[in-house]
This record gives sequence, C-alpha cells and structure tokens, in this order.
Amino acid sequence: MKLDELLKTMVEKKASDLHLKVGRPPVIRLHGDLTPLEEYLRIKPTDMDDFIFDVLNDEDQLRLKKNKGIDVAYSLPGVSRFRVNILYQRGTLAMVIRTIPFDIPSIEDLGLPATVTNLARMNSGLVVVTGPAGSGKSTTLAAMIDYINKNYHKQIITIEDPIEYLFRDNLSSIVQREVGADTLTFAEGLRMVFRQDPDVIVIGEMRDLETVSAAMSAAETGHLVLSTLHTLDAAQTVDRIVDSFPQNQHRQIRIQLSQTLRGIVAQRLVPMKDKKGRAAAVEIMTNSPAISDHLLNGRTGDLYDSIRASVENFGMQTLEQSIVALMVHDKVDYETARNSCQRISELDSALRALYLDYV
Repeated sequence: MKLDELLKTMVEKKASDLHLKVGRPPVIRLHGDLTPLEEYLRIKPTDMDDFIFDVLNDEDQLRLKKNKGIDVAYSLPGVSRFRVNILYQRGTLAMVIRTIPFDIPSIEDLGLPATVTNLARMNSGLVVVTGPAGSGKSTTLAAMIDYINKNYHKQIITIEDPIEYLFRDNLSSIVQREVGADTLTFAEGLRMVFRQDPDVIVIGEMRDLETVSAAMSAAETGHLVLSTLHTLDAAQTVDRIVDSFPQNQHRQIRIQLSQTLRGIVAQRLVPMKDKKGRAAAVEIMTNSPAISDHLLNGRTGDLYDSIRASVENFGMQTLEQSIVALMVHDKVDYETARNSCQRISELDSALRALYLDYV
C-alpha cells in the first residue's frame, strides 16, 4: 500500500480528509461523512512505517517521538498539498491528512458574503475567522490573503503551523514562516514580526495568552491582523479572547477590543441538498457603534440581537439568517438546517416571517 496512491484516490474522490489507522482500511471524509475505502486492505504496522517515512524527515521523526504528535505539510506534485497530523493511539501510529488545493479559491468561489471582502480591505485592526475543526477557516483566511495580494501593494507576513496554502507574490510581497522550521513558536515569530515592516500579519491560530496579546497589540499599532480561533460564534469568540487574560485585565481588553476588533467571521460547513458538497453557513459581526458599546461594557449576551438587526446597515448576519438564505436558494433542506443552527427558535421565527403557511 502506497501513501501517494491513497492521496491520489482521496483527491479524485474530492474528499476533504484521509484517516489512516493500523488494523482498519483507509477512511475518507466525503461531504462531511466518513466513508471506508473498501477496495483497500487493512493497514499493517509496516504500512504505517512506510507512510511515516514518506512524510517525515529525520528531524521531524525525532520531534514526533519527543512530542508524541506532529503537524507537517506534504506536497504531491500535480495532485495537491496536504496537512498531515501524525499521532499515537493505543501504542501505534495513526495519521489524519487534509487536502489543501494548490489553487486558492476566491471569496466569491466560497460563497462568502461581500462583508468578508470588506474586512480584507481594512488597513488595520483584528479580524478573526472562527468555527469548529473542518469548517473551512484556513481556506477563508487564504481567500482573504489572496484578495489582498491581488489588489494591494502590501507586505504580508504569515506565521503558520504548518504552512498550508502556498502564495506567490502578486501586487503584495508575502513572507510565510512555519513554526518549528522558520520560528520556534507563534509568540516568538510575533515578537520579531514588527522588525519585518508588515502591513498585514496572519497568525494561523491564536493558541495562548502570549499570542492573543501580541495579536491585539499589533492590531492597535496600525497593522491588519488576521487569525483563527476554535469557537462557534461571535459572542463565544469575544469571551475566549477576554478570558485568555487575567481577571484584573478584562476591562482593559474590552476597551482594546471595542477599538481594534474589525470583524468576526464564524462559519461551519453544512451538507447540500443535492449531496454534491457542502455550503458555508456564516455568522458575521462587524464593529458597529452598537457592537463597540457591547464590547466595551462586557455585554456579549447582547451581541446576537445586534447582529440580527444589522443586516442592511452594517452587512452583519446571524448563523440562522445565513442558513435561512441557503434554504431560500434551495441549497439545504430543513432537517439539515435544524441540525446546523444553534438557535432553532430563531430559525423557525425567520421561516415563519418568510412563509405564511410555515408551522
């Protein structure tokens, strides 16, 4: 069994992920569902050793043994790039591999609202893309970077673990730094970034207090900072950022957020009605006067109502409003909509407003 063969099969079937574990056949994630590749035999320990050898150099193998897990990027010429996570489970190695296409989709290709483009046009401030694992955060971030690259003369510096999408300079100059290879940590990379004349700073993920603090400082000093968090919605994202800091700093952080936060894009991928893929359902919050006041005074519980009421004037939308739009355009069915939203009552209320016969 050859890893490159499995990766080609994964790409041909348009799967997002490939799961490899000793004792069972390879499994792909297709349109959100796990599907075994029944044409392959169960993976043996010697197969897994070969897979590891194909992906990791000597230094990475030492890191794997020391840390019991590693993230790396792997390229298969003419096929795709891949993000590879290698882990130990029950004493044996396992791999989870995600496809990263060579071609970077545009914001329009992803079906994202125009507000996302407006956020990419900002000259300074903090923009956070959030969502659960596998929700397309990295792809949205890449689309925003690509938009800036094609439309503005800027110095863009990314700090990633690992580097996922590869960018070529267009109007902008792009420097991509990988944690482990080009800088020791996200925090260390951020400490050095201010000497590298950045206009745009991209942080693959705000993982700890030091990284969050550096990101906010950069946004305060005239840089556009793009990053991601594993949170489900705008309110949870704000709370996560504030709660990263000690209690005695919360007031100051709320002041900073009210002044520097430009927007939060909280997304998830929902199965389409035609079973041919998944569509992005997106909550978007921008920093309107009402939102800024909520942030300043710690009223995160009021953010949802302000988002819902700010569709026309500020280009915001709740997750439920986004899902209703997908239903109106016949992209998702009601069952999928109910399973994907966070507030079923809000979904039902929006549908009643649209359809008089809705019960």
